[in-house]
Amino acid sequence: MKITLDWLKEHLDGAYGVDDVVATLNRIGHEVEGVENPAEKLAGFRVAKVLTAEKHPQADKLQVLTVDTGEAVLQVVCGAPNARGGLVGVLGLPGAVVPVNGMELKVAAVRGVESNGMMCSTRELELGDDHDGIIELPADAPIGASFADYSGAGDPVIDISITPNRQDCMGVRGIARDLAAAGLGTLKPLAIPAIDGEGAPATEIRTEAPDACPAFYGRTIAGVDNRVPTPEWMRRRLEAIGQRSISALVDISNYVMFDLGRPSHIYDRSTIHGTLVARRAKEGETAVALNGKEYSLTDTMTVIADEREVHDIAGIMGGEHSGCSETTTDVLIEIAYFTPERIALTGQALALTSDARSRFERGVDPAFLDEGTAIVTHYVLDICGGTPSAVTRAGSPPVADKIIDYDPSLSATLGGIAIEPAKQRAILEALGFGVTEDNPWRIAVPSWRRDVDAAPDIVEEVTRITGFDAIGSTPLPRTDGVAKPTATAEQLIERRARRAAAAAGFHEAVTWSFISEREAAPFGGGTWSLANPISEDLKVMRPSLLPGLLAAAARNQNRGADSIRLFEIGRRYIGAAEHPTLGVLMAGAKTARGWQAGKAAPFDAFDAKAAALALLDAAGAPADRLQVMEAVADAGIWHPGQSATLRLGPKAVLAEFGALHPALTKHFDVDGPVMAVQIFLDAIPAKRASGPARAAFTPPALQSVRRDFAFLAPEGLAAGDLVRAIRGADKAAIVDARLFDRFAGQGVPEGQVSLAVEVELQPLEKSFAEADLKAIADKIVAAAAKLGATLRA
Repeated sequence: MKITLDWLKEHLDGAYGVDDVVATLNRIGHEVEGVENPAEKLAGFRVAKVLTAEKHPQADKLQVLTVDTGEAVLQVVCGAPNARGGLVGVLGLPGAVVPVNGMELKVAAVRGVESNGMMCSTRELELGDDHDGIIELPADAPIGASFADYSGAGDPVIDISITPNRQDCMGVRGIARDLAAAGLGTLKPLAIPAIDGEGAPATEIRTEAPDACPAFYGRTIAGVDNRVPTPEWMRRRLEAIGQRSISALVDISNYVMFDLGRPSHIYDRSTIHGTLVARRAKEGETAVALNGKEYSLTDTMTVIADEREVHDIAGIMGGEHSGCSETTTDVLIEIAYFTPERIALTGQALALTSDARSRFERGVDPAFLDEGTAIVTHYVLDICGGTPSAVTRAGSPPVADKIIDYDPSLSATLGGIAIEPAKQRAILEALGFGVTEDNPWRIAVPSWRRDVDAAPDIVEEVTRITGFDAIGSTPLPRTDGVAKPTATAEQLIERRARRAAAAAGFHEAVTWSFISEREAAPFGGGTWSLANPISEDLKVMRPSLLPGLLAAAARNQNRGADSIRLFEIGRRYIGAAEHPTLGVLMAGAKTARGWQAGKAAPFDAFDAKAAALALLDAAGAPADRLQVMEAVADAGIWHPGQSATLRLGPKAVLAEFGALHPALTKHFDVDGPVMAVQIFLDAIPAKRASGPARAAFTPPALQSVRRDFAFLAPEGLAAGDLVRAIRGADKAAIVDARLFDRFAGQGVPEGQVSLAVEVELQPLEKSFAEADLKAIADKIVAAAAKLGATLRA
């Protein structure tokens, strides 16, 4: 929402500047995103008069001008066809920067003739689209004056972020009301013109969809002149906030919308055939909107139509063929109330946004239809002339009294600020609330505040206007002695995992919990979907962390990243619960190319396995007891043969890792092999409750013994299963076992593989005798034999 300081002063009386407005808005909950002063980009441009214009000696289409700047007479080369002696225009002096292209003006020779600046067109100063000639100002314009001051361009533009619940502040007057309540000036009364009209409207109107359009008001005006220019003050304000001036009638409708937050529509009556009706669209109907695009409609959408065709997508955008033009002489003014939920669903379905939609879907004031009609009519009559009819009212707006019981002491107990009851009453009345000081107070909510439903909402109003910075800092109570940890076991697991991932060189990503249906489809779709999402791309609650990480990887690759290492800790939404998960993604080069390393090496499935084991160990999982088993049967997610799961038993899946399926990476536009890990943090077994304190660790007094074993094993035997079996052959003596060699080829029977395992043995009370070592070796060989492995000769 953009406003200008001059526009604000139409509603807010008082002595204040732009800095005061910005500070107050931020204090009362309206974040100011930026302030732009158009005068700054017009620095160095002056009102100047052309004294003489002579043909350039070296160019047929150029002229050499002598220009009076009020301080000196300068020579300027100009190519505009309307440049002539006596013309008063705008001169850019050397050092000025042309707004349209950022070019700094300098003294330069143009075809051998010195030029001291540039006479400017409206497009060069970003004041319009005209580039056929230089600006022509009135003859009495003050020569030498700053053009920014002369044109009134020094009006600062304030860009305000309005939260979705504050529909009343989608107009300048709503902003002014909040500022007045905060003590910055006084809100001026809103003048409502009394216009009776003559006779019934020439076009009948009605509503056939009371659930979507409860109220539909209108009046006709005959004999208007849309060829007249929009008043300068209105055009300047609209263009300052980024609205292009189109015609007087269109500008009037836009001005009232931005001024009062009340959208309206003005039809050319010559394009309407019969009665104008607000109704549900028929399945398969189409409408061509003002943006020139054709939209297919469904019976869930609301339209404004006559007996022949659809004219408007109600509450969102008018139709292309029923808009006003220079030939328009008779108009119909439409002011309606549309149900916010219906407008939001229609806009989302059509992917169509507009300033009207942003107001209707938040909820406009349902009690402002008559007043809005009168104000729009007044502007039309004042600017374009004509004879108005009486107002036709179809349906009735949903205006209902809303009374809230309120205890003023809640500002202290709930809001944290003790505010005097008299001050609370003054704030509420300034915001438009009615206050009856019974016990409890009875608060009448104004029709434009549909966001206020209960006493806590009243507390929010009085505290935000007072200022949240007035809330004192109060420490929470705590018992004496050593502070107890406040983090839960789940939080501690996430902290350890996050630190381990960062220490391993991964960059943390924070992606949306909501994804599009297209992104969720490869993962079986989402269990939870939003009925009213803020965007179709943020509709499904993610069933996996991988869609967000893949989308992040694609963005990084598009920006030239060669090696991508990302991780995220978040929630997956499956079934009726949310599951804390750690996701890791690796793409691109693991090592850069070099004279020693040779070509760049990509990541592989073993990198994913190493990362999964390291992170599980950091999170507190028994990594040394995990089994590597086949990947979960998710078709199209994991690459067959290059992925697996880590389990604690056959059913408890703690992690999945490996290469992602090429079809999945193509779906997300990610190049090359992509390795990923998902660790299911809620599957990690909780540690047992701590018992008596253990004795301090004492290193063994005797030196450990290492023995190597080479086995001939079936080719399909997982080496990890063999190592695990050996480690469990004698738990008292065997403290570690690891695979150090794998060989297949000459000397090894076909269908088998040689696996070499180093086993570490730790004597306890006495050193191992040869008989002890042989007994342990026999147990190791026996454990391997159960898996089909035999000791290699």
